[in-house]
Amino acid sequence: MCIRDSYYILGMSNFFKNSDIEASQAEAIVSETLKNCDDGELYLENHKSESIVLDDNKIKSSTYNSDQGYGFRAVTGEVVAYSHSNDISKESLKKSSDNLKDTLKSKKGTYHHEIPKTNSKYYENINPIENKTFNSKIDLLNNVNNYLRSKGSIVNQVTANFLGEHKSVEIIRSDNQVLKDDRPLVRFNVSVVLEKDGKKETGVYGVGGRQTYDDYLKDGSWKNICDEAFRIANVNLDSRPAPAGEMKVVLGPGWPAILIHEAIGHGLEGDFNRKKTSAFHNLMGQQVASEGVTIVDDGTLHQRRGSLTIDDEGTPTENTVLIENGILKNYMQDRLNARLMGTKSTGSGRRESYKHVVLPRMRNTMMLSGKYSQDEMISSVDKGIFAVSFGGGQVDITSGKFVFNCTEAYEITNGKIGSPIKGATLIGDGPSILKEVSLVGNDMKLDPGIGTCGKAGQGVPVGVAQPSILINKMTVGGTKL
Repeated sequence: MCIRDSYYILGMSNFFKNSDIEASQAEAIVSETLKNCDDGELYLENHKSESIVLDDNKIKSSTYNSDQGYGFRAVTGEVVAYSHSNDISKESLKKSSDNLKDTLKSKKGTYHHEIPKTNSKYYENINPIENKTFNSKIDLLNNVNNYLRSKGSIVNQVTANFLGEHKSVEIIRSDNQVLKDDRPLVRFNVSVVLEKDGKKETGVYGVGGRQTYDDYLKDGSWKNICDEAFRIANVNLDSRPAPAGEMKVVLGPGWPAILIHEAIGHGLEGDFNRKKTSAFHNLMGQQVASEGVTIVDDGTLHQRRGSLTIDDEGTPTENTVLIENGILKNYMQDRLNARLMGTKSTGSGRRESYKHVVLPRMRNTMMLSGKYSQDEMISSVDKGIFAVSFGGGQVDITSGKFVFNCTEAYEITNGKIGSPIKGATLIGDGPSILKEVSLVGNDMKLDPGIGTCGKAGQGVPVGVAQPSILINKMTVGGTKL
């Protein structure tokens, strides 16, 4: 399902109303600047964000930020010239133009004009910050605190917070194409610390996406978020030290796909493969995963955190098949890396803000469902672990080597789920793990909508999804003596 709302616009802009430069003049500067380049654009952005945090029985902080500016990019060959400013004016744009032309003065290219037109939009044009009053947000945070503390003296600490933003984007290209997108985004997180018999454990849960807060929190559904955070902490209070060694691992559906995102997804981004620093750079068309493993990166899911109508170069997003039945089919591409690799953009060009250059990035990275039930996987394991959720970890995004910490996991003994375990880490590398997947579940689940991906100092919102999967052989680091 998608909302129909044309965003492909000719000759109009919302960013020059209070400026000394008209949209047509800005378009002329863009065209003149980029006439001898391979690519580039003027990227304009208006960004509003808020954060409200309750901690230790009181509102600890409340912030609101508003920022507006532009990023002007010119590309020839592999060279990227970039200038940005929060001053949208005739003088500022002309200075940026001069800087770009001076950087590329000895280089010539041929501008690539193709930007497909579409009027598919995957979220409403709403400002979630203004959609709910400040006082109602404060009331809900206090209700969260009171609700969790009513569960007894076991509750040691409660933290809850709203994170919201609204980003308006316009992209002016060399042939006077003007493309526009308005992007809402919210997150709501709850963290609870429980203490029993001198032992403390934390449970964290949150939800979010490109909707309003009330789409996630209405009709008392915020209590479900509180209950889940409480459940995770309570499970870990009863946990035992994790075993260590090489064993079978069952990953649960949904959020555990963060392992796929980190250990595999980054290695399938175009820049790493063009530069031949990815473990996958020379494997196109080859078997890189077990048969039955299909991984896609989809920017078109309705109202999901990683979805975009257009990427930050103006290219419509798509559902990109990366690995199909174990065969490597595509990389995620922005325009620059696609051109240099002789292919097309997949609508994966993203930037954190107007202050940052475009990079090929993930959107919603997912392993698709197979045919097996989770029960079949569990029953096939004599000794192993069942990993339900992950916290922090370390990843080498070019080799895919990783160490992930499990925040909720259980022992599997003789085909049955046993005690919760504490301190389990999963160790391996993405290319090897792909080939160790023996069963793919039929229970694919999206993550709750809280992911942010970091790359080259930039953070962008992303999503993940997967069914339960059985990994035949994986190194587990534990604390059991």
